[in-house]
This record gives sequence, structure tokens and C-alpha cells, in this order.
Amino acid sequence: MSGIALLSNVNMNMVIRMLGRKVSVWQAEGYGNELGILMNPDSSYARFRPEYTFLVMDLLELLEHETELCAAEEKIAAWFRGLENALKPETVYYVADACLWGAELSVMDDRGQRAALEQLWQKYLDRLRGAKENVRILPYRQLLIRLGEENAFSPKMWYMGKVLLSNEAQKRLCDLILDKLRIETRTPKKVLALDLDNTLWGGLAGENDNTPIELSEEHGGLAYKNLQRVILQMQRQGVLLVIVSKNNEQDAQEILEEHPHMVLRPSAFAARRINWKAKHENIREIAGELNLGTDSFVFWDDSPAERQLVREMLPEVTVPEFPEKPEELAGAMAEIYREYFEKPAVTEEDLAKTAQYAANAERNRLREETGSFEDYLRRLQIVVTREIPGKHVERLQQLVNKTNQFNLTTRRYTREELEGLLADAKRKVYLYSVADRFGDNGIVAAAVAAVDGRTAVLEEFVMSCRVMGKNIEYGILNDVEEDLRSQGIECLRGIYLPTAKNQPVEKLYERLGYSRMACGAGTEAEGTAEVYELQLAEKPERVCFLKLRNA
Repeated sequence: MSGIALLSNVNMNMVIRMLGRKVSVWQAEGYGNELGILMNPDSSYARFRPEYTFLVMDLLELLEHETELCAAEEKIAAWFRGLENALKPETVYYVADACLWGAELSVMDDRGQRAALEQLWQKYLDRLRGAKENVRILPYRQLLIRLGEENAFSPKMWYMGKVLLSNEAQKRLCDLILDKLRIETRTPKKVLALDLDNTLWGGLAGENDNTPIELSEEHGGLAYKNLQRVILQMQRQGVLLVIVSKNNEQDAQEILEEHPHMVLRPSAFAARRINWKAKHENIREIAGELNLGTDSFVFWDDSPAERQLVREMLPEVTVPEFPEKPEELAGAMAEIYREYFEKPAVTEEDLAKTAQYAANAERNRLREETGSFEDYLRRLQIVVTREIPGKHVERLQQLVNKTNQFNLTTRRYTREELEGLLADAKRKVYLYSVADRFGDNGIVAAAVAAVDGRTAVLEEFVMSCRVMGKNIEYGILNDVEEDLRSQGIECLRGIYLPTAKNQPVEKLYERLGYSRMACGAGTEAEGTAEVYELQLAEKPERVCFLKLRNA
């Protein structure tokens, strides 16, 4: 990490000093000129080049104590216009939401005006986040609400030196910023594997006559229902849910489908293993079905013996402790989300994950039922769509930076570098989405070709592992080759840079009919890479069972 900056219109020097004990932080030169600092290319901030910039603004100071809504909105809109003009694509910006506090507010005839002012700020912040993929929201208001107004703010320190926050609030703000940095730089888990009895509900499935299931809107039953509400929100934000439970499947299924207080219905789960097999074996099976590593799993079970067995047999699986009291369940799960699953931003792709992985399980079942590979591909009814790259830069960056197996070079790019490729007249960027009879996989493949005269070099070719094994790459490369040929390109070269993880594509160009060039051949940028070449007029026929179309 190259460093961070904290900008504000109030005195944050103590928070900056606290941050400086943990990370490299820009030493602010005063406060109250945050937009000028961001815009000035010769400022010490610009020379510092922080990777992450946090803006924590006191709304009442920004408004200059103007609380009439129309006048306040003009000031808020102007500030956000200035901020948007100052943003740099290579920096990630966390902008705090608003918590209005000030002496005059205690005597204001409110009538919702205070909330309306905070909502105005939120409206423009949401709009900016929607327009700029490198803008995040810092949940500053939540931090202050948890502390309470009397504990969060310090009138004495405010009058002494424009220090708005109490010592405790400053410590918590420092911790919040450090936590956001941790989330930015770690690899999140993907799958939450859940037991059922005494985990998602109280009691035992199949024993309803003797001990009714504890799941309701009151007492202990409400504790389990609120736990399910937390888990459902996690699922809606991209966490894959699976069931790993020792039960008679029919008994458990009846509760999942019919219990009136069940929040997590069967459709919420990407996979289910309800049987009497060892749970570590079921986790391995589900990992294979979803095409994910077991190191991406978190296992939650009320049984200490089951937790210990999974720890011993699958040490790469994360196994948190289980709370002793039902009233602690929802809070414990929220902490699990923050610790293992939370992401800097939730994308549209994250929101569709459960459906995508459940559909992939259906594809696997079709493969098992089908007599031949060719028949399987025909029955999938695959459609590949060439998308417009400029409309999906964030997804393009995810693909090239996070794909390891089907990645011919494993080069990584900043957002600025990708935007430069898109603007380069000598580069052609391709982006593809894939769908079939079971659902839409979203945007899953990208290629970048550098054009020089009548020769082009395929500098990048990546594809998500979730669509591998269906010859989709054949159809994509056919499309790239035909498009380049239509622009007068006669020769296409492909680059392969071997890594520890991209062995699945080691022989890709050979399978596609390309010839390996002599050692050292190719462009200067290719260095020691393996380089392959194809005369497009001699392109071989490739069998792939899919339809190609343009967005």
C-alpha cells in the first residue's frame, strides 16, 4: 500500500497521528481546504500520491450553518461537483456519510429538517458512488449513533481547537478507517456453510411432536429468525449459502419450505447436502460442484465436535466459534460477515451470485445425464454476446486482475491503465458475456489486441473459470480473429506467460491451430514469453456449439 490521506473541514490531527502508527499517512496541512488540496497538482498531497483518500466532513460546517433546505442543497451540490472534478482514477475515495451536530440544533423546531439535511448529503453521495466506481461510503454516522451524541462529540475540544470528536470517537474513527483498509487488501471468503438443527432454528427436525421447532416472532424463536434475517441480507450482498446438515432430508425440507417463520427458503441456497455423511466430505463435494476451493468456505455449526472434525480434516476452512446464547446469534453472524465476507463495494455481479452458482450445479447434473460431450454442449444452448467494453470498465478490471487459471499472461492493470487501453487507437479491447439455458453467467471473458500494420498481438486473453470446459474460448477467439481480419489484419500472434496457476491454458494456442515461433521471436514487450502465430487466411475450422451476437 502506497499510503492514505484523511481530509476534513475540521481538525483531524489526532486521528491522523493514530493512523500514522499503523500505516503511511499524509500529514495534512491544516483543514478546511479539502477540495483545493485535491485539485492542486503541486500540493504535498499530490506528491504523496495516496492509494486511499478518506474524506470526513462535518456537514454543519460545510453548510456554514445554513439549515434552510434550498440554500443547503446548493452548497452540498456545489461541494460534490468540486469533488467529482478532483477525483483521480488511480485513487480510491471513502466519503463519510453525514451526522448533523451543532449547538443551534438543540433548539431547532425540527419537524424532520435535521434528517432532511442529512438525506440531502446522502442523495449526492449515492449519486457520486453510482457514477464513480472508485468511490465508497464510509459509515461515519453509524459510528457516532452507536456512541451516542453525548459521548461522540466534545464541545470543550471543539472550542479549543475545532476538534469535533471525543477521544473515544476519534479512536473508533481510526479503527473504522483501518478496517476499511483491511477489507480493501484481503481476499474475502465466498461461501457460508450452515448446519440446520439448533443453528438456523432451535430444536430438531423430525421431532416436532415432542419438541416444536423454535422459530417465531417472540422469545428464543425470534433470536433464530433474526439470525436468518442477517444471513439473508448477506446472501443478497453476494455471500453464497449452502446447507451441510445431518438430518433426514424430507424432515428438514419440510421446515425449509413450509415453516411460516422460515426466512431462508430453499432458493436462498446455492447447494444443499442434507444427509448422514461426514460434514467435511459434504463440504468437499459442494466445493467441487461450485468449482470453488474449500479455502473460500466458512463453516457454522452449533456442535463443537462437528466444528473440530472439520478443522482437522479441512484446516483451510474457516470455522468460527458458536455463541452460547440464542440472543447472541444475530450479532455473531454480523461479526462473521464483517470479518470474512465484507467487500469494499457490492457489484451487480455479486448480487447475482447465488443464482449463477445454483445454475452451474444444474449444468453439472446435465453433464452427468448426457451421453456425449458434444450433445451436452448442444443441450446447454450457449449464447456468447460481445459487449461494449467502455460500459463495463469495473468488470473488465475484475476479470484481468482476479482471473488466474484461464489467463494467458496474468498481467494486472490499474483502472487508469485500462482506460488508456480503451482510448488507444492501436488497441482493440473485446469483452464477452455468456448465457445458456440455465441462466446468465454475466461478463466472463476479455481480450486485448495490439495492432501494428497488418499484424496484431493478442496481449491479453482471460476467461472466468466458471465457464471453462465448454469450448467457449473457441467461439470467442473465432470472433476476435474475424473482427481483426475484417480490419485488414493478416497475422495474429498470441502470448503465453507461464505461471503457477495458468497451466490449464498452457497448450491453448496449439489446440487452436497456432504455430509456436522460434525462441526470442515477437515484439520487444513480449520478452521471454512463449509466442504463437496464425495467418488468419489459414485459420482452421473449430467446432464450438454456441451462438455469437453483439450487444
